[in-house]
Amino acid sequence: MKEAVLNFFQEYPNLALISSLAISILIAVLGIIPSFFITAANILFFGFWQGIAISFAGEAAGAVVAFYLYRKGFKKGAGQQLEKYKTVSKLLHAEGSKAFWLILSLRLIPFVPSGLVTFAAAIGRVSFFTFIVASSIGKLPALLLEGYAVYQVTEFSWQGKVILAIIAIVILYFTVKQVLSGRSKKE
Repeated sequence: MKEAVLNFFQEYPNLALISSLAISILIAVLGIIPSFFITAANILFFGFWQGIAISFAGEAAGAVVAFYLYRKGFKKGAGQQLEKYKTVSKLLHAEGSKAFWLILSLRLIPFVPSGLVTFAAAIGRVSFFTFIVASSIGKLPALLLEGYAVYQVTEFSWQGKVILAIIAIVILYFTVKQVLSGRSKKE
């Protein structure tokens, strides 16, 4: 996916910025697609710092659009479905500074899906302003870390990328195995 976006940027450089922002907004609204590929394309096409800045702007704009759409479309009725998740339930009922710190901390944790945080905040009691400020501040360190990792991986030789892929597959295998064994114990 990164290659397709990067090829598009190279073929249509005058559309690269607006396309990057649009893709980031779409990713945020869909809520389930990871954004690392657009971050990678931005860094490779625009350079590290400008790519990070564009990725940050896209993710912040995406969070605003997604929050607004989720709040308008899902506010009624969706709360009961999320009550079973402890941390998400806290976010549904949080307001003010408690909501701010909760959103900020959830944005800092890389494995918490961004779309879930946005969705829970949107259908909860969090104000629009609190969400935007906490979400943006929380995204910045995570995005810098992601950008640095992406940049380093792009600098790897093919051997380094193979080693990284093997490590990722092993971690994924053990994670899936652990999750499945945890489910079978509960049943």
